Amino acid sequence: MHVGLVDGNNFYVSVERAFDPKLIGRPVCVLSNNDGCAIARSNEAKALGIKMGQPIHEVPADIRRQMIVRSANFGLYGDISGRIVAILRDLFPRVEEYSIDESFCSFDGISDRAGAAIEARSRILKWTGIPCCVGIGPTKTLAKAANKIAKKVPLGVIDLSEPTARADHLATYPIEDLWGVGRKWAAKLGADGIVSAQDLINTDADTLRSRYGVMLARTQRELQGSVCTELQETEPDRQQIVVSRSFGREVESLDDVSQAVATFAIRATEKLRARALQAGGVWVWLNTNPFKEGAVQYHPSKAVSFVIPTTDTRQVLAAAQGLLRSMYRKGYRYKKGGIGLLDLSPTTVCQGDLFAGVSADPRSLKLMEVLDRANGKFGRGTLGFGSSGWRKAPQWQMRQQHLSPAYTSRWDQLLKVR
Repeated sequence: MHVGLVDGNNFYVSVERAFDPKLIGRPVCVLSNNDGCAIARSNEAKALGIKMGQPIHEVPADIRRQMIVRSANFGLYGDISGRIVAILRDLFPRVEEYSIDESFCSFDGISDRAGAAIEARSRILKWTGIPCCVGIGPTKTLAKAANKIAKKVPLGVIDLSEPTARADHLATYPIEDLWGVGRKWAAKLGADGIVSAQDLINTDADTLRSRYGVMLARTQRELQGSVCTELQETEPDRQQIVVSRSFGREVESLDDVSQAVATFAIRATEKLRARALQAGGVWVWLNTNPFKEGAVQYHPSKAVSFVIPTTDTRQVLAAAQGLLRSMYRKGYRYKKGGIGLLDLSPTTVCQGDLFAGVSADPRSLKLMEVLDRANGKFGRGTLGFGSSGWRKAPQWQMRQQHLSPAYTSRWDQLLKVR
């Protein structure tokens, strides 16, 4: 087995730069929801000392003035990610979409692995504008490590398939940079004299398993070249789907909170149908701001089951709004809310209720299909539900003061070339 990890370099920043070349060479930082924390940084921003996850208000003013910030534009990033995956599927026999900026690819049957990796990097850069690096190895863990090393070499490709290449690179590879290790385990391993990936490979397997558990023992085996995790071309069925957001401002009225919950319910059911799943229940929760000193706290949460599983947004909305009305209390300032769809199952299996005499309505499936097709073709929000404050700017909407246009998904925001 030979597997490669293709990773977009500073992916969110690279997407912003692909559509706005003025950002190239400048310190750029992409912020999280509500423009809170740094979730992506250009190399220039890293050089200024900006840390991953650092709240933007903690950045000193003199450094802040040197930076360009962008609000997270996940719709744009997801679209570019899909285009990159399409390129990879054309080049490799199997592809696993690991995250929005990372994909594992099978190199089985490819004799010139380095050449295929270079071709993939070239196509992605030419067709999407996103610079990538490729790490190759006999296991996912080695491919991950190779990818991190590849970011430091001009070619942008490293192959750790051969034992001699692995020994040379892993002898100086920090243990905390290994996939699945993290800082806490790295500190404990360091106390035991295990400071590099090669040290972990050379550790007695039984001792490692007894002291650190099976997960780290599996990492060791993968570093040694034994496959413990296969490529997953299809996403495993989910047990639940959750949509949750922090509000751009605290809200008090039932109407505002209700609009937020309805919006989350609509998004959750879109995800549900896209995965050919149905929900057996729904869960709703609200939170006040736990970080606000002196604020009265209230964190309600309720769930309900459906008589039969459903994919119908209308049924989920009705249940969610009923739960919300039962737990809403006046006088509280709500900062966050969310909805979860529970007990998920494939839509191919649907059993009615014997005692209630209820079965799935085929008209519901057709209606949801029309809704999804219209919004997929003409853009989200083409058809909607009034309870979500459809096409209105709600009081709770996220702060996105530095949001770039939807270059690839809205006709009125297409890039203009002069």
